[in-house]
Amino acid sequence: MAISESQLDIWSHQGSIQQSSSTYNSIKSTLEAAGTPYSGKGYKVFLQGSYGNDTNIYAESDVDVVIRLDDCFYSDLSELSEAEKSAQEKAYSDAAYSYSDFKRDVLATLIAQYGSDVKEGGKAIAIGASGNRRKTDVIVAAQFRRYFKFNSNSDQSYAEGICFWNSAGERIANYPKQHSANLTANHQASNQWLKPMVRILKNMRSRCVDEGLLKAGTAPSYFIEGLLYNVPTDLLSKNYQNCFMNAFNWIQNEADKDKLVCANEQYYLLRDASHTCWPKPDGEAFINATISLWNDW
Repeated sequence: MAISESQLDIWSHQGSIQQSSSTYNSIKSTLEAAGTPYSGKGYKVFLQGSYGNDTNIYAESDVDVVIRLDDCFYSDLSELSEAEKSAQEKAYSDAAYSYSDFKRDVLATLIAQYGSDVKEGGKAIAIGASGNRRKTDVIVAAQFRRYFKFNSNSDQSYAEGICFWNSAGERIANYPKQHSANLTANHQASNQWLKPMVRILKNMRSRCVDEGLLKAGTAPSYFIEGLLYNVPTDLLSKNYQNCFMNAFNWIQNEADKDKLVCANEQYYLLRDASHTCWPKPDGEAFINATISLWNDW
């Protein structure tokens, strides 16, 4: 039995906007304040994640913030020829102020403002909720360039993203700007059905976890957004029931799952042993649990 349109409509609604906005503005003001150890450096503060992409639901309270150092950058040169690699390496010198310097200074700035509410995690700096402030994860990152061509400074091409290092010392590169822009483009192309459907799937994920159909942590919001990003936009139409059935019929019966991409279009969606891809067993578990919830409602 299908989930009713009225229930899907409830699940389609966006979570807290005002409280998330005030939280972000507060954190942003702290990070951009005059007198920080990095105040003379080139950097940008911006949102990523569900609130930044307008796909947050009431069950999600975190605000995800990126502060990216632009005075230096790190590179992926794997697609360049040896001559291009040599040209790129000769064109730039090592920066005096590094990512590790920047992260140290950002952490000190946040501790000075928020004290014991600040905890350094494996990937992000967490700032605990307090009063009207929501829990916030701050990713301290540097600019990242994935090169496709480099002959000279005036003849080069690359995808610009962010990178950071986790507590194990592993570099993680991602492309939040492309993710957000591409998701929004498909949302508009689908006559604005896409983002409400993402929110519906996130609420269905929560119900699946509550009912023991899915293990918590199996389906991060980022990957749910990526899964629906691949669905042809003309399949999302009429009403939420129609959108769900069309999307999951396509995913299960027509899509080549090995060729599904993340919304940033820089990585495949379903791949094992990668920080930036959805492990295949987890992706399949989410798809199967969601279909079971729908069929057994």
